[in-house]
Amino acid sequence: MSGKLLVLEGTDASGKSTQFARLCQTLDEQNITYRRLVFPRYQEESSALIRMYLNGQFGSHPDDVNAYTASTFFAVDRYASYQTEWKDYYENGGLVLADRYTTSNAVHQASKLNGEERQAFLDWLFDFEYRIMGIPEPDQVYFLDMPTDAVQNLLEHRQGKTQDIHEKDLDYLKKCYRTASDLAERLNWRRIRCTEGRIIRTIDDIANELAAAVFDTIS
Repeated sequence: MSGKLLVLEGTDASGKSTQFARLCQTLDEQNITYRRLVFPRYQEESSALIRMYLNGQFGSHPDDVNAYTASTFFAVDRYASYQTEWKDYYENGGLVLADRYTTSNAVHQASKLNGEERQAFLDWLFDFEYRIMGIPEPDQVYFLDMPTDAVQNLLEHRQGKTQDIHEKDLDYLKKCYRTASDLAERLNWRRIRCTEGRIIRTIDDIANELAAAVFDTIS
């Protein structure tokens, strides 16, 4: 019996890492058993090409590496994780929470394409990862809807963090947000709005809504 895979997705500076940590803390407090995944796995050998790509070794702009090639870098890391870390747990009915997943390829790489080329890429991507590579398809994706304009200042003044080639390109990030918003609508992702008007909601407010949405899924 397969388990349940839940994915938290969001564009850069959406507060995704913070919200994922809060969600895991809430599940721990409720004594819910689950497996926690964070992608990419930067400390693992399987992420070597991801690190080279994001560090600009293949080009200083995201478009310097085409969507299919870049997606393969990230997919291999997920495949390695599944085969070595959580396949047995998942296939025996376990609950898995992932911070980013195939959905991140859909958001960040599809944004390099338009129209029919974008849809052809998405068809290829989901077939490649879920059927050919055989990693599980998420049961539910939660999208932290944080408009890029709301976090532009935060992106420019993050302390202690070197920006990768995605984060340095504001126009690209805006494309990613529009792509993510479109995918959320078309693929029935659970949208968690992070702003009210032009005001960013509090971390607690967002965390409470996210936790309620997850409990609704697993109950």
